[in-house]
Parts: sequence; structure tokens; C-alpha cells
Amino acid sequence: MKWSPRLLQKLNSWIDTESLRVRMTLGIATVSALGLGSLASWIGLKMQHILISSHKQTLEYIAERFPRDLEIYTEMVPLPTGTKKAINNLTNENTWLWVVGNDGMIIAQSDNLNPQLLSLKDVASIPRIHAIAQGHWLICAIPVEINGVKQGVAYIAQDITGDQRMFLQLMKNLSLATVLGISLMTVAIATYIRRSLQPLKAISQATAKIEAEELSKVRFELEKAPTEVKELAQTFDEMVMRLSLAWEHQRELVSNVSHELRTPLTIVSGYLQSTLRRGNNLTPVQREALEIAHSEANRTIQLMQDLLELARADNGRMHFQLEELALPTIVTETVEMGRRYSHREINLDIQNEELVIKADRSRLKQVLLNLIDNAVKYSEESVTVKVWREENQGKIQISDRGIGITLAQQSRVFERFYRVDEARSRSSGGTGLGLAIVKTFVEGMKGDIFLASQPGKGTDFTVCFPLLEK
Repeated sequence: MKWSPRLLQKLNSWIDTESLRVRMTLGIATVSALGLGSLASWIGLKMQHILISSHKQTLEYIAERFPRDLEIYTEMVPLPTGTKKAINNLTNENTWLWVVGNDGMIIAQSDNLNPQLLSLKDVASIPRIHAIAQGHWLICAIPVEINGVKQGVAYIAQDITGDQRMFLQLMKNLSLATVLGISLMTVAIATYIRRSLQPLKAISQATAKIEAEELSKVRFELEKAPTEVKELAQTFDEMVMRLSLAWEHQRELVSNVSHELRTPLTIVSGYLQSTLRRGNNLTPVQREALEIAHSEANRTIQLMQDLLELARADNGRMHFQLEELALPTIVTETVEMGRRYSHREINLDIQNEELVIKADRSRLKQVLLNLIDNAVKYSEESVTVKVWREENQGKIQISDRGIGITLAQQSRVFERFYRVDEARSRSSGGTGLGLAIVKTFVEGMKGDIFLASQPGKGTDFTVCFPLLEK
């Protein structure tokens, strides 16, 4: 029998011993089981005590009366006859007596006496339960004296088999009722705890979906939650509010710093470039130093420009000049630009010529150039750009056969400043903002971007846009 992954995941969540729900359920159920079990045991012992006590009283009454009756009868008739008369007066269908003389011979006994009772030895004077021949008997022994002379020992036995069986059946029913009660109580407790913890689960699910851009909109509203959970939700609201303010301050700082630094860095880059062009008397060491400074200045300017783009997107001030574009045409132009800049082979595969989308021309080119640049950096082989139609979407796929991206890294490649390969990114001038900008631009133009990759086999980035029908 095969279990579905979803069912296995649900079972694992139900039996997760580390979860608060399971711990509380097991704790309360254990305490309840101990309480009900102890109560059932106490009731059983009490009932058995009451049952035996009533029979003990009967035996004690017979043990007290039998010597007096025997003494009276023996004054009128011989000992065996008097003993028989005393026994007959005190026995019934469930009670038997027999007297054993000093010589070990039976002086007298009840009619229909069970022969197996005669084999008993060392019977105590206090009534005790004996199991004989699948039956239960309450038996005691008392000395028989007449005129101060011991004549033997009288044995008194009462059959309590019926009562004992009724008691055992009652205990069995009580045990079953206890088990059933514990089971129902456990289910009820588990259901109640599960419902009580729903607000916590709601908070957990809500926090898992929080995006930095939506911090100011997050509110935890729990009307029917316990007071403690409401306090927790209120604390979360205050924390999120502080995070939102910190995020706003950070975005403003990045925007302001990027804006203030871009102009002086552009001037520095211009002076360095001018010096390089006119520096005919520069030594090779000086020229190399100026080229490095110029390269780093340009990289920093690009970083400032990327940060400004993201800051505009965060503040909602990024505007897209959307227009109808022939997708094959714009991709062909961008691929030609990529070939000139990278000096690498880039294969173009256009499967549908008449694909029209609505997008910002310059932003779309920047998206494609960023993806092509990434493919060229991380692959020594040729890069392939494919364009095709799938249902009502136009798709662009940029594929390389490079080092690939692990599954753990794929969920983070669109994060800001995240680099798959730090050493390669730094050597190639990457800032870790390219894919973040790509995702921001694509989503801003109502498109989607997907990633598929295998380590050692390469990476495919697929950009999708809704098609405009003619």
C-alpha cells in the first residue's frame, strides 16, 4: 500500500512530538487517564470490599452462634447428633459447615457438601477468599469446645462465586467504560487544543507571507482569540510597525545616498577617462592604476544607478512607458547588442514571428541584457535565446550550459545583493542587484519570470508576458 506524500505530511504534522498541540494533548490526556484509571481502581476496590464485608458478617455471625447452639444440643443428644442439628440450623444453599474432630475424622457436615472443600488445610480464623474448582469461597475455621474441652475444629464456607463473577464482569465493563471515556476525552481535548491554537497558526501563516514592501499594511486581527494570543498579536503589530519605519528609513537613506554619490562619481569617472586619453606620458604602472580606478568608479556608478532604480520601485515612483511591441523584433535587437558587448556566440531561436506584447521598450531591453550578461558570465559555451508562444503568453527563454544553481540557492537568486558565486561575481564586476532589478521590472510590466536550473548542467530563465490579440 502506497501512501501519498500529502497524507504522510498530514500524519507527520499530527504526530509531531515537538509541537505544542501534541504535547498539550498528551499531557492532559495522560493526567486524565491517570485520574480516571485511579478512580476506576478505587471504585473496584471499594465495591469488592463492600461485597466481601457483607459475606464476612454472615460468616462471623455463624462463627459466633455455632458454638452456643452446639453446646445446647449436646446437652440433650450425643455430640454427632447435636453437631448435625446445629449445622442444619445455620446452613443454606450457599453456606456449608463441617466439623473435624481431634482425631481428624469428620464429626458432622452439611448436606451436599463439596468434597473438594474437605481437602483444605491451615484455614485462618479470619474469613478469607479461596479459589477452588473454578469457584470462589469465603472460608474460616473456629475451635469447637464443649465445657472447656476442645472437641475439634469447625469450618464455615460460603460460596461467593456468583457475586465474584458479577463483580469481575462489572470491573470489565468499568474498565471498558474508562478506556472509552479516556479516548473520547483525548479526542475532545485534541480538538479543543487544535481550535485554541488556530490563532497562533494564523499568525505563523501571516508572518510567512510578509514582504518588506508590505510591512505598513500588515495587521493581525484576532477577534475570538484568547487574551494571551491577542497580546502576542498586538506585540507582533508593534514589531512590524517598527520594522516598517526602519525599512522606510533605510529606503530613504539608500535613495538619498545613491543620488548624492552618483553625480560626484560621474565627475570622477569623467576625469579619469580624460586623463587616460591624454596621458601619453603615463608610465605603465600609472596607466594600470588609473584604468583600475576608472573601472571601479564605473562599477560604483552602476551600483548607484541600480539602487536608485530599486528605490524608485520601493517608493512607487517607478513609471513604465508601456507600448505595443513586436516581441521577436525587440528580442532580436537586444541579442545583437549582447553579441557586440560580450563578443560571444548567442544563438537566437524565434518560433513565432507575430507576437505582440505591451511593455516598456527600454526596461525590457535592460531585462534581457541583464539575463544575457548573467548567462555569458556563468557559462563558457554559447548562450541560447528562444522566443515562442504558449497559449495566451509570449515567452522568452535565456539558456546557458554553465555551472548551474543549486536548489537551495534558487529561492534566493532574486534577493538584493545575493550572489551565487561570490568570487566569480566580484571578478566579473557583479553587484548582486541585476536579478532583483530584472524581477522588479518584469513584474512592473505585468509579466512573470521563472527559473529552472541543475548544478553542472546550466540554467534557464523564462520571462512571460500576456499577448495582445489582433
